Amino acid sequence: MKIQVVNPNTSAAMTEAIGRAAAAIAGPDVEVLATCPSMGPASIESHYDEALSVPGLLAEIAATPADGHVIACFGDPGLEAARELADGPVVGIAEAAMRTAAFLGRGFSVVTTLDRTRGRAWDLAHRYGVAGFCRGVWACDVPVLEVETAVEAVVAACRTAVAADRSDVVVLGCAGMTAQRAEIEHRVGVPVVDGVQAAVLQVESLVRMGLRTSAAGEFAAPPPKPYSGLLEQFTTA
Repeated sequence: MKIQVVNPNTSAAMTEAIGRAAAAIAGPDVEVLATCPSMGPASIESHYDEALSVPGLLAEIAATPADGHVIACFGDPGLEAARELADGPVVGIAEAAMRTAAFLGRGFSVVTTLDRTRGRAWDLAHRYGVAGFCRGVWACDVPVLEVETAVEAVVAACRTAVAADRSDVVVLGCAGMTAQRAEIEHRVGVPVVDGVQAAVLQVESLVRMGLRTSAAGEFAAPPPKPYSGLLEQFTTA
């Protein structure tokens, strides 16, 4: 089985860290293909970044044969479009993490990077039907590309979230936090869910069950039409 884990930003170092975490949790017969696009933002920290990350993300999925795909950004950018495009199931790390956390307690808190991204996390909690479990969204105020080495700030934000929200579980709101998960859990004292590993296992489970995204409705392949200019390569046939 091959599972592609796509980091939608262009950071090779972050992609390598995500790939290591994904491979560590995948089954022994699973090959993890960690990739990132050559075009797009260096990190995703705004709606503008997220919108401009989607073409590169979709190009990576189209170019990488795999049984399933993971979108390794907590905004789950391009998730619906990727489901139209891919042959196998596609899971975003925010959806995977939040749904997993809902199995583990009555309520969870999300700890994300910059304060400006908190609204997006709330939007996704409502979209995925888990807002009733989400007791709060907190920011450690560390940029995405620095968060892997900022464990003290992340731990402090997690402790504040658990105390203020009386949460049973913490959800890590950035793929860049994946390498810190075990240490954070040990120091905070509640289950800590990393969306990268949760999404990899959910995709693996769907593939093993022979399931894929339904093509009966809106997630059917996009209708054929030309694209022009910089998007010419995305023309559908």
